[in-house]
Amino acid sequence: MTGVFWQNPPDGGARPVPDGFSPADQVAMATLPSRRQLPPEELAEIFMARKKYREALEQYQRCDQTSAVVVNKTGIAYHELLDLPSAMAEYRRATKLDSHYPAAFNNLGTVYYSQKRFRSAIHLYKTALRLAPTSATVYSNLGSAYFSTHHFKDAMAAYQRALDLDPNVFLSNSSNGILLQEQNVEDKATFHYYMARVYARKGMTDLALQNIRKSLEEGFKDPRKFRQEAEFAVLNGNPEFEALMKREPRAL
Repeated sequence: MTGVFWQNPPDGGARPVPDGFSPADQVAMATLPSRRQLPPEELAEIFMARKKYREALEQYQRCDQTSAVVVNKTGIAYHELLDLPSAMAEYRRATKLDSHYPAAFNNLGTVYYSQKRFRSAIHLYKTALRLAPTSATVYSNLGSAYFSTHHFKDAMAAYQRALDLDPNVFLSNSSNGILLQEQNVEDKATFHYYMARVYARKGMTDLALQNIRKSLEEGFKDPRKFRQEAEFAVLNGNPEFEALMKREPRAL
């Protein structure tokens, strides 16, 4: 592999650094042991962090192939390369190596979700939750799968549980952005309506109002529900909420 060499490496010898790293990355890597001394899995993690997925795959394939953790990480590298068949194969292999490893079941569910095989995704997310019942990310994924099958109440319950476990889950998890890209305008409006209910129930007023606004902008068909549903009672009298309620519904 081509690379640059350190002029004054800490161990006194020239060390190749893969092309594509920024100067800051190279400075950070200068403090690491020689690449020849790094275990393959550790080196793969460096490549993953730098989005060098093909290089990471090469290293993961040098690791213990009886480890469900390693095989799952190999699946993630394939997933990042959008090679879903290979990612699925690795995730499946990880579940067979360790039937109690929740990450592999969750990740396999994400492949099924991307293929719009939502029932299979739901089954896998539920399996993951039996193994990791406090995972906010898996609850968020389950909510997205329920939403895509128009099981809105189940979706809301899953999203609520995710938010209870981690108040920042929807801010750090990109799955909802992916979900919205795949929905029509009416479903987007419904999605934001339910998210507004989830946030209002949690007392997260700013995010509740943000989702109410988005729902109305996307033409939510029954804006009266923002007055009728119990979760929104906490917003009564809020100037921004009252202004939103006076808006004329958007005609689609």
